[in-house]
Amino acid sequence: PTMHLLFSGNPGTGKTTVARLIGEIYHDLGLLRRGHLIQVSASDLVGNHVGETAIKTQAVIDRALDGVLFIDEAYSLTEKDRGGFGLEAVETLLTRMENDRGRLMVILAGYPEKMRNFLRANPGLERRIPEANRLEFPNYEAEELSEIFWRTIEQKGFTASVGLANKLSALFAQMAADQRPTYGNAGEVRNLVEDMVLNFASRHAGLPPEELVLEIEDLPQRWNDQPSERAASLRLA
Repeated sequence: PTMHLLFSGNPGTGKTTVARLIGEIYHDLGLLRRGHLIQVSASDLVGNHVGETAIKTQAVIDRALDGVLFIDEAYSLTEKDRGGFGLEAVETLLTRMENDRGRLMVILAGYPEKMRNFLRANPGLERRIPEANRLEFPNYEAEELSEIFWRTIEQKGFTASVGLANKLSALFAQMAADQRPTYGNAGEVRNLVEDMVLNFASRHAGLPPEELVLEIEDLPQRWNDQPSERAASLRLA
């Protein structure tokens, strides 16, 4: 059966991480000789003049042989501003997906609706990636966002105060209810932790703390805004 997959979901839902794990699993099963991951975007495949796109695409595929080629935001290959060169990349890719199907796994990833349109752009895509090989990555729930936060700060040697924990519970609930397309999921939580650690270091500059405890005052200002204000600021970010 074909190994090629399509991952649809918003940013931060784990698509790249799962692609890397699948490569390792298929290597362990003996289905891929190396199982390494080559991650690219449309700009890595598309050239600026006639003939260049096929050369660039072939070179990227050669690097991915015996492993996984992960193309993020693959739908941009068929967008009109590519001047037709993106379609050339798709045709080249489809040929190699068939000819090297025993040595190559291609994973196409992007936003759900855009990926559905992308599949319809070339009948060969739907043939190479059957329905059973199309996986949707849902947004994280509030409890999952909270777990990601606590695991991340623990890895950095931090804990959090009770006040901060209570405030974050409400903030993560609002994040989970925010279904805008650019919702960052785990990536947004990781950015939050990085900002809080920097604020903590600034707050204790010149005076090493006895304990690494994050407080409410370490929250970035955008997270201290009222819910409606915070949602607006994130949409503008």
